[in-house]
Amino acid sequence: MRLLVVEDEPEIKKFLSDALEAECFAVDTATDGEKGSYLGRTNDYDVIILDYILPKKDGVTVCKEIRESGKNTPILALSVKSETNTKVDFLDAGADDYLTKPFSLEELLARIRALLRRPQEITNEIFTIDNLELDTKKHTVKRGGKDIYLTRKEFMFLEYLLRNEGSVVSRAMLMNHVWDMEADPFSNTIEAHVLSLRRKIENKNMKKLIHTVPGMGYKIATQK
Repeated sequence: MRLLVVEDEPEIKKFLSDALEAECFAVDTATDGEKGSYLGRTNDYDVIILDYILPKKDGVTVCKEIRESGKNTPILALSVKSETNTKVDFLDAGADDYLTKPFSLEELLARIRALLRRPQEITNEIFTIDNLELDTKKHTVKRGGKDIYLTRKEFMFLEYLLRNEGSVVSRAMLMNHVWDMEADPFSNTIEAHVLSLRRKIENKNMKKLIHTVPGMGYKIATQK
């Protein structure tokens, strides 16, 4: 999953980036409202974390611009202000949730998971297909009851495939949701990760799950 953090305070931005990357999210950042608005309107994010007080454009303005562009990305607003009016302004501008600083990392992650559940109508945090199980909260993967070690990026790749089970996901979709904006779209990193995942979750005695769809991308399914 790919997140955008719009936060101008360096220490908070670094804390959020490091914490979210440790939770297997790809993270882009912006330190002012102008850049945050541009990134939010031109990229496909799974969640946007948006501060209220920002240089150039405030968070409410950024939120409005993202919504006016047609993007329905879940937006979690942050602010040191706890006044009702600030919350109302953010929610009226299109924010999905509001969190007052200071906050605990546990609450932030819980709210992000709740926002991620809404668009996909996911009722739990465990994805299964055949005898493969991925737990997004515990960050574990098992097949046939046996633990499988995946790198952070492999885990994110597999989670995205599972969130779109049965549907073809293109290279562009994978780059947008699994990698951050620093990734090279012309590299062979996607192909390398597919090969690595297949080695780890498939063998000759197991049903093939990850399928290449020529000219289109990849999908995870029990049948082609």
